[in-house]
Amino acid sequence: MSNPRIVRPYGDTTGDGMVQVSFTLPVAHDKRAEGAAAQLASKMGLDPVMVVHAKQIGTSHTFFVVYGAAKHLVNLDEVQVVERDYPLLTSKEVNDAVKENLGRKLVVVGACIGTDAHTVGIDAICNIKGFAGEKGLEYYRELRVVNLGAQVPVPDLVNRAVDEGADAVLVSQVVTQRDAHLHNTREMSAAFREAFGPQDRPLLIVGGPRFDEMMAGELGVDRIFSRGTTPGDVASYLVHALASDVKEPVG
Repeated sequence: MSNPRIVRPYGDTTGDGMVQVSFTLPVAHDKRAEGAAAQLASKMGLDPVMVVHAKQIGTSHTFFVVYGAAKHLVNLDEVQVVERDYPLLTSKEVNDAVKENLGRKLVVVGACIGTDAHTVGIDAICNIKGFAGEKGLEYYRELRVVNLGAQVPVPDLVNRAVDEGADAVLVSQVVTQRDAHLHNTREMSAAFREAFGPQDRPLLIVGGPRFDEMMAGELGVDRIFSRGTTPGDVASYLVHALASDVKEPVG
C-alpha cells in the first residue's frame, strides 16, 4: 500500500517528478551554452532534461529555463517549518489585549538596516495603508509605530529604540547579495545584546522574502517572518509574545 506522506513533484501526470528550474550561466547564448545548461540540470538530478527557454543577457550571460524529471522523494513527516503558534486576532482584539496587558500603548520601531533601501516590506507592515487588504500597524489605536525608513545604521536603530522605549523592533531586509540580510541581522542582534539586559531588550523581529524562518535562534532574534506575512500576523504575534514574555536569548 502506498504511503500518501511520500510525494514527488507533479508535472504532466501524477508522480512523474517533473520540475521547472531557471538559472543564469556566464556564457553567451549558443548551442554549447544550451548543452552546458542541460548538463548542469542533469548534475542536479534531473533526467531527462529539456532546455525549454534560453535568452542572452548582455554580451556574455544567458538565462535558461529547463524542464526535467526529479528522482527524489519527499517525506512530508520529515518536513520542518515554523507553524503559527498563536491565535490570529482582529484589530479590535489586538487593541483590547494591549490595553489589558500593558495598560499603555505598545511601541514598535521599524526600519530597513544597512544599505537596504527597499522599504516596501516595512511600509506594508507599518504604514496605515497596509498590505493584502489589511490595515498596517499604524491603524491599531493601541500601537505607537515609529517607521525609520531605509538605510538605517544599526547604532541609530538601537539609540532610537532606547529613546522611544520600544517594546518591539521590526527590521525588513530585501537585499540578500552575499548574505547581506544575515550579516545585518547578526550585527543588529549583537548590538541589542550589548545595549540591553536579557529581560529589558525589545522583541527583535526580522522579515524578508529570503529568510529561513527556522534560523531565528541562530540569528539571535525572536521571530522571523517570510513572504506573505500580513500586518495582522505581526500584530497578533506581538500581543502573544509580550503577554507571555516569549524571548529567545540573543546570541
